[in-house]
Amino acid sequence: MIDSSFRSSGIFSKQAHVKIPDGLYEEEHGRKGFFGRVSHLYHEQKLTSWKNIEGDLKPRALPTLFDSVEVQEKFAPVLYNSDVILSYGTFSKTWKSFWRNGDFDELYFVHDGSGKIETTYGHINIKKGDYIIIPRGTTIKFFIDSKMKLLRFESNGEFEEPTRGILGPNALYDQTMIFVPEAALGSEQNLSEYLIEIKREGKITKLTYAFNPLDVKGWKGNLYPWKLSIYDYCPINSHKYHIPPSGHTTFVSKNFVICSFVARPLESSKEQVLKVPFYHSNIDYDEVLFYHEGDFFSRDNISAGALTFHPQGINHGPHPKAFQKANNKEFTDEYAVMLDARHPLLRSEFFSKYENQNYWKSWMEH
Repeated sequence: MIDSSFRSSGIFSKQAHVKIPDGLYEEEHGRKGFFGRVSHLYHEQKLTSWKNIEGDLKPRALPTLFDSVEVQEKFAPVLYNSDVILSYGTFSKTWKSFWRNGDFDELYFVHDGSGKIETTYGHINIKKGDYIIIPRGTTIKFFIDSKMKLLRFESNGEFEEPTRGILGPNALYDQTMIFVPEAALGSEQNLSEYLIEIKREGKITKLTYAFNPLDVKGWKGNLYPWKLSIYDYCPINSHKYHIPPSGHTTFVSKNFVICSFVARPLESSKEQVLKVPFYHSNIDYDEVLFYHEGDFFSRDNISAGALTFHPQGINHGPHPKAFQKANNKEFTDEYAVMLDARHPLLRSEFFSKYENQNYWKSWMEH
């Protein structure tokens, strides 16, 4: 069906992100986080070539913070709104108590380390690169084998898989890559007491039993914890078109999505396809990118474990040197986790304490 509302004017590229007219810079002006209506504008100047920024919309960044005191054996909030809370945590010891979140569904991402989570539904062995979905109200306990560095996303809504549409059900990852635990009792059976910390309305209630509360010998249904590795995620690729971030959506929740950027072939230089993330004016979503592993060629001076935060309303785009670096690459080996939030995210005290105050200046060419 032809879109009768489509219009064009002046100089433009016939295909977005391909054969951009010489001397011009393409901006994608989109709604609903790349899922909605969109136009492409062709500017004479780079949209990120600012001289100064005053106000809350500055691009912001955090260095690697998993060794900071605030996240040792506990979680510290980084960014949050009424829909989602993103926290960091580093754990060297098995948790002393069980945990049940009565406020939020949880998604854990293992940045480093290994161990297992014992849950009401059974045991889940976990390692670097794993996403673990824990439904609200599930009792869990982390057992640490090697120091574990975790991201935790707490969500007001359930975490769901994205629709695949014309790609078919086996796109993104085969369903056999999903791990679901089998019923199993908790491994600790000889303690004098067992403590559960339950979070509800932001407050903690402590509940003590004389027996291990993970005493389920069987279960059935369609609500349960599950696990997927970022290394099993298969990205959508095109040598003739730069796939927008929405094409890398891994989990969908209430008013936000989680995307996975993984190693993939880059677009074709022969076809003159833009290889780096395009300039965009994503007016409806805040964009958070956690750099997990690899060579992050679209950003300067970003290392594994760092995080960037780009508020909605200001232009986003690659660093100036990224264009030249991309021309010399045929493959990217980067792994990153993105949070795109519909409503503005607030920065925690933890974020403000460690923020790289000069990050916004990194687009200024010297």
